[in-house]
Amino acid sequence: MDANDYLHEASLFYAKSTNSKRKALVFRRFARAAEAIRFAVEELTPKLLESCTLEVNEALYRGREIRPLYDDPFFPVAAKAAVLPPSGAAETASGK
Repeated sequence: MDANDYLHEASLFYAKSTNSKRKALVFRRFARAAEAIRFAVEELTPKLLESCTLEVNEALYRGREIRPLYDDPFFPVAAKAAVLPPSGAAETASGK
């Protein structure tokens, strides 16, 4: 995936639960692939991440192929920073 692909619309498919015999499939559309990747990596459990599929520009990324996209140097840093606490928050919380 190149840097421009992170800005394209994306679809994410994943099983709602890994425990039941009848697994409901969840479909989510995202305005940007970076948002879908961030959601998959940060919000889904590792087991759900393994079973999900990301579609960007007719290219499919399955399970273990998604995490490397998040770690890719081309991944928009702003997408990660949107969910990270301010840099001093950890020190304040620990009393330092």
